Amino acid sequence: MSDLARLNEVATPLAERARAGDSEAFEELVRESYQQIHRWALVQAGDPDDAEDVTQEVLIRLHKGIQRFRGTSRFTTWLFQITRNTAIELHRRRRTRERLADRVRMAHEPESASPARPDQTVAEYGIADVVREFLTELPERQREVFDLVDLQDVAPIDVSEMLDLKPVTVRANLFRARRALRARILERYPELTEEFRP
Repeated sequence: MSDLARLNEVATPLAERARAGDSEAFEELVRESYQQIHRWALVQAGDPDDAEDVTQEVLIRLHKGIQRFRGTSRFTTWLFQITRNTAIELHRRRRTRERLADRVRMAHEPESASPARPDQTVAEYGIADVVREFLTELPERQREVFDLVDLQDVAPIDVSEMLDLKPVTVRANLFRARRALRARILERYPELTEEFRP
């Protein structure tokens, strides 16, 4: 049983009890859901600090909005949408603040070169870390689909429900994500040609 399937099995009755006002059930629901929320937040935000902010905001929204969970969809589908929307809102707010900060900085400081990043080898990372390194470079939809299908082992048909997409759209985004990741990884780490042979 996948982590997501297990979470659905455990969380649905807890959510029903929490809706009825059972505070212990809500606390257990938070404990059971926390890791999954944080994982989704990290995929959405791409930054551990931002992911923590998103996670905390989702927990607040979960507390305020548990009454809106009616059980007509899977708990994880409902929770994923809350996490995704929270991350999008945070990203918009941060982007607006960053643009304003950039304007102020450009008006007062000369342009400086960004520090060079030391070269790192695959041996220092491992394949999973290399994939995660480039995951943040994918467009948001491809990143979501790749994480859910290839990293979390969620069936594409379930992903289509979670993201409210047609199955063919999920498959297309998964194909593009895999192709883009493979190209970027081989460009940076050509020694992995055997690992990523089609």
